[in-house]
Amino acid sequence: MREKIEAAYQERNLLEEDGYREAVFETIAALDRGELRVAEKRGGEWVSNAWVMQAINLYFTVAGMQTMEVGPFEFHDKIPLKKNLAEAGIRVVPPGTIRYGAFAEPGVVLMPGYVNIGAWVGSGTMVDTWATVGSGAQIGRGVHLSGGVGIGGVLEPPGAMPVVIEDGAFIGSRAIVVEGVRVEEEAVLGANVVLTSSTQIIDVTGEEEVVYRGRVPARSVVVAGTRTRDFPAGSYQLQAALIIGKRKASTDQKTSLNEALRQFGVSV
Repeated sequence: MREKIEAAYQERNLLEEDGYREAVFETIAALDRGELRVAEKRGGEWVSNAWVMQAINLYFTVAGMQTMEVGPFEFHDKIPLKKNLAEAGIRVVPPGTIRYGAFAEPGVVLMPGYVNIGAWVGSGTMVDTWATVGSGAQIGRGVHLSGGVGIGGVLEPPGAMPVVIEDGAFIGSRAIVVEGVRVEEEAVLGANVVLTSSTQIIDVTGEEEVVYRGRVPARSVVVAGTRTRDFPAGSYQLQAALIIGKRKASTDQKTSLNEALRQFGVSV
């Protein structure tokens, strides 16, 4: 499939041939079953699968528009909704939506939120009300995406790293994580934290600050902050994120999380 996808991405006229179109459909079906992923961890490092992203882009070309009716709701789109949720062991609360081509492990709970094509969501994860998981985003096991969280998606350019939220992380209400940022295991983001690839993530727990970009270290407790920057017109506060402590290592993750929130006064 990979050879056909890569060839068709360069020469779109190949999609007129059944073999190449079928390769696109088979790739999306494999994504839907969890047999392929947009990105995965290899040797301790996250890597993206560019050809899988190419297949998703090609799917928008070869899939036809269709009208879908769900009770009183009507949709008109190229991508159907994910089916067989009970068989998959996934709880979806109306009007929560998982798009075909996304994968969720058994035990995922989706409140009235949204999971887009190419996303992967691990078991025991809660996608809370009005939280969104963008195209290709990788959400680990035992994660909580609180109400209104925005996890960005990426399909172009193919090979770009999607957002990764690793196992056991807690993302507070209205937080936004985009542009391939990685939130490592068991980290806690407080409410309204915004992380882009250029956001300064500043560890302020030591005598001297340590600045990260694009990565929240494991078990960090992070709150929204600002940093002063001088401009010709004057000095202004730019958005930043502050690491104010570490979540204690514990086998009881829920207890550990509650302790972190109480200790550091993090708004969720």
